[in-house]
Amino acid sequence: MATLNPNYGKLEAGYLFPEIGRRTREFLAAHPGVTVMRLGIGNTTEPLPPSIIEGLRRGVDKLAKVETYTGYGDEQGNAELREALAGRYAGYGVTLEPDEFFVSDGAKPDSANIQSIFGADNIVAVQDPAYPVYVDSNVIAGRTGRAVHGQYDGFIYMPCTRENGFFPDVPSRKADLVYLCSPNNPTGTVATKEQLAGFVAYALKHKAVIIFDAAYAAYIADPALPRTIYEIDGARDCAIEINSFSKEAGFTGVRLGWTVVPRTLACEDGEPGALHRLWFRRQTTMFNGASNIVQEGGRAALSETGRRECQAIIDYYMTNAKVIREGLESIGIEVFGGVNAPYIWMATPGGMRSWEFFDKLLHEAYVVGTPGSGFGPSGEGYFRLSAFGHADDVKRAVRSIQENLKL
Repeated sequence: MATLNPNYGKLEAGYLFPEIGRRTREFLAAHPGVTVMRLGIGNTTEPLPPSIIEGLRRGVDKLAKVETYTGYGDEQGNAELREALAGRYAGYGVTLEPDEFFVSDGAKPDSANIQSIFGADNIVAVQDPAYPVYVDSNVIAGRTGRAVHGQYDGFIYMPCTRENGFFPDVPSRKADLVYLCSPNNPTGTVATKEQLAGFVAYALKHKAVIIFDAAYAAYIADPALPRTIYEIDGARDCAIEINSFSKEAGFTGVRLGWTVVPRTLACEDGEPGALHRLWFRRQTTMFNGASNIVQEGGRAALSETGRRECQAIIDYYMTNAKVIREGLESIGIEVFGGVNAPYIWMATPGGMRSWEFFDKLLHEAYVVGTPGSGFGPSGEGYFRLSAFGHADDVKRAVRSIQENLKL
C-alpha cells in the first residue's frame, strides 16, 4: 500500500509567496481598476546583457551542427565553466579546484537537496529569520517535530535581531548542520570576516558542517566584507558554499547555479573527501546536469565583458535599493540592509504585526511587500522590500508609500 510522507503534514500552512499571491489576487478582485506595485518577491526584471545572449545563442548553434552537437553533458558541469568559476574565486584570493564545483540548475534546489547527503538524525541550526527552503526541506526530511508557535521542535534557531546587527551568535549547544546566508535574505545584512570566523571555529570544534548560501555575494560593494566563506581560514574543512547566476546575471528563469564541496571537507563520521564523493554520487544519480545551452550563457557571464555588463545591472538594482531605503527613512521608518544587498528590512511602524502591515501597505499604498514573519519567528515585526524591479516602478511605489501610507 502506498502511503504519504507524513513530514509534509508538519509544514506550516501556506508557503510564504503563494500566500502573498492569494492576498494580492483577493485585493485586486475587490478593487477593479487598481494597479498594484510589487516590491515583494525577489525576481529580476531587467533583460539579459548582450554577451550572455550571445553565449546562449552560441549554445543553441552548437546543437544545430553535427560537429558540435552535445547530448548528455558532464553531470558535474561543463569543464570550462567550472574552470571559470575557480578563476572567479581566485580573484577573491581563494584557491579551489574545478572538480570541487558542481554546476546545477540553481541555488534553491541545491539548498534543499544538499541535506540529503547527511544523516536524518543531524541537528540543524538555522538563522532566524531565514529563507524558507532551509527550514522546509529539513522538515520534509524528518529532522524535526511539529511547529509550536512558529518554531519546529528539534531545530536550533539562531535569532537575528536589531541587538546583534541581524547576524546570529554561534549556538550555545552542539549543532551538526549550520545554515548561514550572507548577504542575508531577508534582512539585507552582510557578515563580516570576524563573524564568519566565529562560526568556522565553532564548526571545526564540533565537527559540524556550515551550509553557506552566497547567492547575493555579487552585490557586496564594500571590499572589507567577504564574498565567500572560503576567505576564512579553515572554512574549506567545514563549509559547503552554494551560489547562483540568478540575481547577478538575471538567470532567475534561465536557471544556473553551483555548489562548492571541497575535498578537504569532513564531518563527524566522514573523513575528508567523503562528503565530496556523496554529493557527486547524489548528482550523478538524480541529476543529468544543467542545460548545455544555459551553461554557455554562464561562461559568457564570467567573461570579462560579461562581468562588466552584469555589474551594470547590479548597480541598477542597488540604485533602486537606495531609492527605497531613503524614501522610507524620509517618513521616519527604521530600515536596515539595502547597502550591500538588494533587500531592505524595515521595522513595521508602531510595532504592527507583519501580516497586518502587509494588508495596510496594500490597501493604503497599493504596494506589495513580504511579511517578515514568513521567514521565521524573529521576523515578526519586520517587513522585506525588494530592489528588483524597473526603476520607474520602484520610484512610483516609493512615492505612493510616502504620500498614502498613514503612519
